[in-house]
Amino acid sequence: MKAKQVTVFGLFAMLLSLMPVTNVIAADLLPPQQAIQKASVQLQEKMQDKSFTKDFKKITKFVNEVIYPHTDFDRISALVLGKLWKTATQDERERFKHEFQTMLVRTYSRAFVEFNDWSVRFLPIEMGEDSTKVIVKTEVLQPGIQPISVNYRMLLSQGEWKAYDIMIEGVSLVTNYRTTFTQEVQAKGSLNAVIEGLVKRNAEALAG
Repeated sequence: MKAKQVTVFGLFAMLLSLMPVTNVIAADLLPPQQAIQKASVQLQEKMQDKSFTKDFKKITKFVNEVIYPHTDFDRISALVLGKLWKTATQDERERFKHEFQTMLVRTYSRAFVEFNDWSVRFLPIEMGEDSTKVIVKTEVLQPGIQPISVNYRMLLSQGEWKAYDIMIEGVSLVTNYRTTFTQEVQAKGSLNAVIEGLVKRNAEALAG
């Protein structure tokens, strides 16, 4: 993965799951904004327990439980693989989704331990009464630096708002990972080989 991608999505890992919310009343937010806020508050509160943050397996399990209801991993996986998703077998799709989700969650979990000095400001969004898709616009604030634009693509699925992409300063998670995995498939010769690589990296990271 290119250095720019590592930087951007290391930041992504931090933002989707860890950003503390500035003083804002949930009732003042629209439903898709509330979904982002709910996960953020749960994780931020848990992060105050320093004994908890020393157990990486517990952190990973907790982060997955918190962000899963607010993230459409099925859609993200399909969008990330793009054309490769259409030609993949059902088994390859399920294995890729599982390993990709595991990779994202363990990345969030690592950030959960390492970063905590952030806050977020929700920006006004345009949303009709019957909207099923919306972009939740936020700015992430950190002392001493300019606000960072972070926008979430959200979809209403079975009555729940879920994120299926995130754009940091205009850079899309889906687009970047699609480029990365397309290049890996070309280099390794098959999607199955890429999945096996993910399995190995995830096992090594979680074992460590």
